[in-house]
Amino acid sequence: MKARTTPNLETVQAHCPPAQSAWLTRSYAALRAPLDRSRFVAAYAGAGRRMGRTEIDGRALDDLTRITLLTRACAVAESAEHLELVDDIFLRGDNRERGALLRALSFLPGPERFRAVAVEACRTNVLSVFEALACENSYPADHFTDPQFNQMVLKALFMGVAVARIDGLRRRQNDELIRMAKGYASERTAAGRVVPDDIGLIIEKA
Repeated sequence: MKARTTPNLETVQAHCPPAQSAWLTRSYAALRAPLDRSRFVAAYAGAGRRMGRTEIDGRALDDLTRITLLTRACAVAESAEHLELVDDIFLRGDNRERGALLRALSFLPGPERFRAVAVEACRTNVLSVFEALACENSYPADHFTDPQFNQMVLKALFMGVAVARIDGLRRRQNDELIRMAKGYASERTAAGRVVPDDIGLIIEKA
């Protein structure tokens, strides 16, 4: 399974032992219109315990399961419920639940509606949550404004996250981002600190 393909029930099941596959099948089938919010939340939260963290092509099984369940929930729920559902997961979920949510945003209907949640995720100091949005995730490049994207890239530098992992960095390169990155590099040099090797991906014109 490639890192950026949309997880789906059949693909995830193919990598599960029988007991895990059976639980996922039941949980997925239970998500039908009208959406039972409490049933969905229980399955989404329980995926960590039920499915485990075995990796499939670099993606944890509980993460893939949560994305699959969330996309299913949005498919059967009324459009007006989607934003509240996403907000609720982000506010109440643990860090792994938030990470799965952020990786799922591009797969949800009308993904631009969830930009406020994504921008809020950029404010976190939890590295795993920040990486879930900023790294190997097309959502910021596709839906952030220039100031929002620039701030995310700069925070990646501050947090020691390789900017090479940011999808669409070259496509979203802009003069203000270059100026900000040069300022960051100058400050690090003046303080005798190491400048990240891949800062050239920001500063050098594509």
